[in-house]
Amino acid sequence: MNGEEPTKQEITNQLLQQVAPGTAFRAGLENVLRAKTGALIVVGYSPEVMAVVDGGFSINCDFSPNYLYELAKMDGAIILSEDFRRILFANTQLIPDSSIASIETGIRHRTAERVAKQTGQLVVSISQRRNIITLYQGDLRYSLKEMGAILTKANQAIQTLEKYKAVLTQGFTNLSAAEFEELVTLQEVAGVMQRVEMVLRIKTEIKRYVNELGTEGRLISMQMEELVGGVEEDAWFLMKDYARDNHDDKLRDIRAGLKRSSSEELLDIHHIIRLLGYPYSSTISDEAIQPRGYRMLHKIPRLPVIIMNNLVERFLHLRQIVAASIEELDDVDGIGEVRARAIREGLKRIREQVFIDRQI
Repeated sequence: MNGEEPTKQEITNQLLQQVAPGTAFRAGLENVLRAKTGALIVVGYSPEVMAVVDGGFSINCDFSPNYLYELAKMDGAIILSEDFRRILFANTQLIPDSSIASIETGIRHRTAERVAKQTGQLVVSISQRRNIITLYQGDLRYSLKEMGAILTKANQAIQTLEKYKAVLTQGFTNLSAAEFEELVTLQEVAGVMQRVEMVLRIKTEIKRYVNELGTEGRLISMQMEELVGGVEEDAWFLMKDYARDNHDDKLRDIRAGLKRSSSEELLDIHHIIRLLGYPYSSTISDEAIQPRGYRMLHKIPRLPVIIMNNLVERFLHLRQIVAASIEELDDVDGIGEVRARAIREGLKRIREQVFIDRQI
């Protein structure tokens, strides 16, 4: 929802994009890593950073990977501008508040964690012995992994996504058939929503790998987008069909509730039914429910949302829209005879295709 604080995952993704392979900053970090000199780098020179910086000397030059590598040979910290374009100071000493809790053991990493918590800025610590780049910002801590390991995990995640997407596609097909047969239950709806959320969570995980891979992650990104293209839109119209209150603000609340749900809650059908706005009862999941028809109408090419709203407002449910004559459809505001025929024929083709797909 608009106005929400960014989640930890979103902050991590932003950081990974800033240090991804292909950026000048990452090239500089890799140079330092290969040289095994170690480094402590603060990005941004805010008043909070000024308060913990002592000594060093002003550089104020354009950033370059080679300059970063050369300056890292000195023991002190390096201060960069917020946009990564300039090196402001080098060989500085960072003196954060020692009362700030830290889980790190090494002096460089402990200092980095405390500075990040105290200032809120991105702090990068490169271990001299362990060859690890660690990012800190606020309470966030993330260690960058080797490209080969990330690619392996990303490809495994893509394979998992393919399997989950196939199950989701079949779930949508079965639900569509049940809608035309007027046999939909809340359990079936919740089951499809459950699979949608699982697919979107795998997508989120792959996006993190893509961000960390930078320019090396383009093929993975293309595969992911091809697999999940349209899933979020289908999920929106699914909620629009079945949520007890289907105003847009309420649907965003449901979407946010699904994102916040733990793995255990997501496996609980009744939890999803409650998110849709239905009161709990032992039999609620088996109760029949009528779709409003948004998802099916959305499948008809070039049908504006305002026309969908007018149709649902007039007929209330998909069953009545499917049964309506061309004359009855023509009477709806914004629909002429040509569009009425297109809607009627479109729903007929969709129904035929759904029953064919279900048999495959």
